[in-house]
Amino acid sequence: MSDALMPDALFRLEPGPAPYFARPTSPLKSRVAYAAAHVVPKTVAENVPGAAADIDWDATLKFRHHIWSWGLGVADAMDTAQRNMGLDWAACTELIRRSAAEAASVGGALVVGVNTDQVVDESITLDEVIAAYLEQLEVAEDAGAGVVMMASRHLARAATSAADYERVYRAVLSRAGAPVVLHWLGEAFDANLAGYFGSRDVAAASDTVIRIIEENLPQVRGIKMSLLNAQSEIDVRRSRPDGATLFTGDDFSYVSLIEGDEVGHSDALLGAFAAVAPNASAAIQALDLGDTEGYRAILGPTEALARQVFAAPTQYYKTGIAFLSWLNGHQPSFAMVGGLHSARSLPHLAEIVRLASDANALERPELAAARWNTLLAVNGL
Repeated sequence: MSDALMPDALFRLEPGPAPYFARPTSPLKSRVAYAAAHVVPKTVAENVPGAAADIDWDATLKFRHHIWSWGLGVADAMDTAQRNMGLDWAACTELIRRSAAEAASVGGALVVGVNTDQVVDESITLDEVIAAYLEQLEVAEDAGAGVVMMASRHLARAATSAADYERVYRAVLSRAGAPVVLHWLGEAFDANLAGYFGSRDVAAASDTVIRIIEENLPQVRGIKMSLLNAQSEIDVRRSRPDGATLFTGDDFSYVSLIEGDEVGHSDALLGAFAAVAPNASAAIQALDLGDTEGYRAILGPTEALARQVFAAPTQYYKTGIAFLSWLNGHQPSFAMVGGLHSARSLPHLAEIVRLASDANALERPELAAARWNTLLAVNGL
């Protein structure tokens, strides 16, 4: 198809200059930052809807080393890795063990998600929720990984009050061998989690969160908030007890939240950072030098890209993360566990390409252009 006949939303990419960001020569200091990593499937395996995940371990683990090489930590076996959207518990267990071993080999920071998704039944009792969490907690701790206590669909169904959440978190956290990061995942990411922490009113649910942190503070490292509501995050950040860290999971507003204000700042645990690890590292390096303007100049343009990747329906953001991984040469094919690479349209992906180019997030522009233009050709364009 000639360029004159190309639909308005689509375009062939002309490669520009490669971005120059330097890997840090010492640990990042001013902010703690984790990138929530995805998994890479075997290209020729039966990674179709409903099938057990068949993972390309070499590519998956190499991607984690890419993140560590930029001074960021890895948050693994979480939503970005397709928990509850294709990554079964058997594959998840192996992912946790393999990632923990790789982290230990290079001194990389690692936290992994524990949930209740190994339980097949949709509805279980609170005691069964606790038992399921503890089973996964044991796997994570035995592997030597830090822990993120993810939001559980089972708990959302079983709980009838804020007190039920407090009971479950108390029981699980009391058994943790090291401080745990809590995760509040909003319904934009998973409609099954509406009303989590006992109320659809964010302020009321936030009060429950603060009580849980205060009661269990020795066992709580902090909380990741993924509500896509910056003010709610700031409110919790200002109310949290000393000693508890607020990790932003807001892929729409992370630039200002990480920069912070006169009262404080958020650290980061973001799926978006898996797509822009070099930019995120360079921006935090600028903050380490006190260069706020440099931080904004580097990280600011990535926020428009993240908003496109995480656009509604937000749960399909993982497709954009895998797409950018492919464009940047971190995986051999644009494929996902469960066939989820089909979850976004070609025009949606085209806008990701444009915004990634504008944000200096195409690590190898010539490769990205070749792959994108070939994808257009495969689709008759």
